Amino acid sequence: MSKHILAHLSKADAVLGGLIRAVGPCALDPQDDCHPFQALAQAIAHQQLNGTAANTILKRLVHSCGRGVFPTPQMVLDASADSLRAAGFSFAKVAALKDLAAKTLAAVVPEGAVLMELPDEEIIERLTQVRGIGRWTVEMLLMFRLGRPDVLPVDDFGVRAGFRAAYGLSRMPKPQRLAAWGERWKPYRSLGAWYLWRANDLARRQLLPRGARPPRIAQQAAPRKTAKKASRKKQSGDRVRHRLRARTRPRRARR
Repeated sequence: MSKHILAHLSKADAVLGGLIRAVGPCALDPQDDCHPFQALAQAIAHQQLNGTAANTILKRLVHSCGRGVFPTPQMVLDASADSLRAAGFSFAKVAALKDLAAKTLAAVVPEGAVLMELPDEEIIERLTQVRGIGRWTVEMLLMFRLGRPDVLPVDDFGVRAGFRAAYGLSRMPKPQRLAAWGERWKPYRSLGAWYLWRANDLARRQLLPRGARPPRIAQQAAPRKTAKKASRKKQSGDRVRHRLRARTRPRRARR
């Protein structure tokens, strides 16, 4: 990892700089190539399962559907729902796999070489069209498969928990606030996220750097009321005050 990048992050954020010194060099090492269909199929298998169970299901998929190799999109489309269920996929995951295969053949999910040329947000927009694939899943692909340097998964529990621990917060930060704070880490927010994951490890071992202060994150000002609404409210208040004065005004004695 470039010393220039770590120096940039440390200068932009003193707390993150202390975390970098405590953790050491980043071990974020993306894979050399990316096969989107296979990567997303593996992500679907891992949803709501531990790694051992998901890997067992994937081995069955390779054996039964792929005949010893990872199946192609057409193989998945041709496979019966019962055979995929027998491999261990739930009904929802079978539907997701079938949709992934169809959208890959339709080029909504592009080949790896094409994917590498697309900007982050376009990749997110295209891949989240697949049933069962959300933004977080695509962000993990961007970081760990494509090596994109400026991804901050603000909905990730580990990233938010690491931010709370590293910055001494009393509660979990909201995603929008974490996103606002992470603006100072651009264009290397992926590294910021990686170090926040490591902050959880340091917190468990009681090795977090001391002296962190809760960050002040600017909040957006509340929108001003329109002139029309303000005028309507003023007129309503004038009517209320007029009625009150009428009730308290002394009556004239009858002659």
